[in-house]
Amino acid sequence: MFSLETYQSASPVVLGVLITLLVASGVTWTIILAKSFQVWLIRKQNVKFRAAFWGAKSLQEAATLEGHNGPAYRVAQVGFETLKDLDVESADDLRHSGDRQEVLERALRQQIQKERVLREAGLVVLASIGSTAPFVGLLGTVWGIMHALTDISKLGTASLEVVAGPIGEALVATAIGIAVAVPAVLAYNFFLRRLKTSSTNLDDFAEDLIKVSRRVTFKKADASKAGEFVASSSAASAVVRNLKGATA
Repeated sequence: MFSLETYQSASPVVLGVLITLLVASGVTWTIILAKSFQVWLIRKQNVKFRAAFWGAKSLQEAATLEGHNGPAYRVAQVGFETLKDLDVESADDLRHSGDRQEVLERALRQQIQKERVLREAGLVVLASIGSTAPFVGLLGTVWGIMHALTDISKLGTASLEVVAGPIGEALVATAIGIAVAVPAVLAYNFFLRRLKTSSTNLDDFAEDLIKVSRRVTFKKADASKAGEFVASSSAASAVVRNLKGATA
């Protein structure tokens, strides 16, 4: 009833709708696979970096951690660079103007927003497919029914055997549209929830980093290490021990 030969005789509009839905389905599952890998990788990177960060003996050691990547690592690096610019060099530009804590909070907030934008990639496509695919399928159904009724009128009979086949085949377009939309909607809600959770975790990590910075002052070690910065290890170690494990 729904053989390939049947749809070869369908109107160009119905064929276009079916091809569009198949392409949308391919795009949906590509995004789902890519985002699933992204969620897994980012979670692994954050867990690894946070374990190393809170396991550091001082803030200086935490600031020089290597071999890491991920949102939490990039947020921390922005925080360390901001502290270095504030304490090592004379900050006379607008980017570093204002209270020390306000400048640090602004820098961390901007980096968290950048990370959120990166994580949002693909979500708009999922939302669009999820909301439009049923209507695209419905368009194919309506057009297919019109095409079928036209063919039936030419036959001059409206028996069940003549009507059921073309009408049923036209309704398949709506079913395909729904089948394409459901995974897109479910995936969109899942990844949006993961995005909100990740952003909350980054906010908590940034808050803890700000708490540490209130007790620590960065400064140049000596002329031979210009550009490097060191921390008051005793104060940093105490704060790190207090906050250790605060985020996961």
